[in-house]
Amino acid sequence: MQKKSEENTFLYTYTCSEDELSLCQMELRCLFGEEVPSSIFKSEVEVDVSRSPFIKERIDVMYEGDSLPEIYDQTEQVELGGKTFKVIFVKTNDLSPADKIEYDERRVIEREIGLRIEGEADVNHPQLVYGIVTLGGRWYFGAYHKNKATWFRQMKKPRSYSIALSTRVARAAVNIAVPNPEGVRAIDPCCGIGTVMVEALSMGINMVGRDINPQIAIGARTNIAHFGFTSEVTLGDIADITEHYDVAIVDMPYNLYSSITPEEQFAILVNARRIADRVVIVAIEPMDEMITEAGFTIIDRCEAKKGLFSRHLMLCQ
Repeated sequence: MQKKSEENTFLYTYTCSEDELSLCQMELRCLFGEEVPSSIFKSEVEVDVSRSPFIKERIDVMYEGDSLPEIYDQTEQVELGGKTFKVIFVKTNDLSPADKIEYDERRVIEREIGLRIEGEADVNHPQLVYGIVTLGGRWYFGAYHKNKATWFRQMKKPRSYSIALSTRVARAAVNIAVPNPEGVRAIDPCCGIGTVMVEALSMGINMVGRDINPQIAIGARTNIAHFGFTSEVTLGDIADITEHYDVAIVDMPYNLYSSITPEEQFAILVNARRIADRVVIVAIEPMDEMITEAGFTIIDRCEAKKGLFSRHLMLCQ
């Protein structure tokens, strides 16, 4: 049965390492509002693929059908408006190994669709890119968007800190904290060298920072300015913050490289509860008892591993 997609339907693919799987799945839960079952999935939620360090690509579904010939017929309706185009067969799918579509057949499918679209094809610098993919026994065709991986440039900062979050973990933490950025006011009250802030600002999220260490705060300002972003980084203790925010991300200081007592950690949690409605806590241990005592409810959690070192991310309200 031929069917033009009438609802906003999107197909996404993602990839991650085994160490990142827990973090990746939590980020996707927060972005899409549900558990994502496999490395390719369908959703009515539109997410900019370049936000995530794990999402690879998105197809905005225009046509779908039970067979390739149905898709071939429908793609004759594509209007290019005088622009050049390219068709990409998305390799990630849910086909069994026995039904796997090999390279040569993928190219044939791309050419078959390309021949039915009236316009000029350009494989190197197309103005429009379309994708074709199979999922759940059906075929889907639509506008194709690839992750631009813009955060790669932010991995090399002029000021670095040995225990700072990795760029990928920081970016995922921001997406967990702020899945819908519009109108959100966020703060990183223990911002360190600004890794979380840089990722948030690069996604257009309104985030300010604060740190108790003057040299570290200078480093955060330097890193933020280096990438062309602007935001306020104030100096002082979280206890002195008087404004209220929608979201806070707290990368909890710990004793590996800095001296902090459990009482000081608890004070940070209590003040985070005071200044924000939704908080992502990043720590080297779960801290459930202390988090609960501070008045939070943990609504989701994950563990991001790197070798023998782990960071726990806990989404709290």
